[in-house]
Amino acid sequence: MSQAAQPSWSTYGDAARLWFKPRTLRKTLKIAAVVGTLLSLINQGGVILGGDATVATWIRVGLNYVVPFCVSSLGFLSATSRRAAIAKEDDR
Repeated sequence: MSQAAQPSWSTYGDAARLWFKPRTLRKTLKIAAVVGTLLSLINQGGVILGGDATVATWIRVGLNYVVPFCVSSLGFLSATSRRAAIAKEDDR
């Protein structure tokens, strides 16, 4: 894959557009689904299976998906930043 074909960004506006591109969302949503499900089973599984889930439980479950989505998205943005690539070249 050529350098021009790889996603990259240098401004916050570029980053926001890249964050919500279908290609990016496919990757980050898959990660959030897997990690969020595992976290929910580990942290709330007993409460849910026991039939004792409250609104607060379901909010926690939702956050178990939001957090890995944000982390994977920020990791993707960090890896595709033109600023980071320029700084890396300067370190050589």
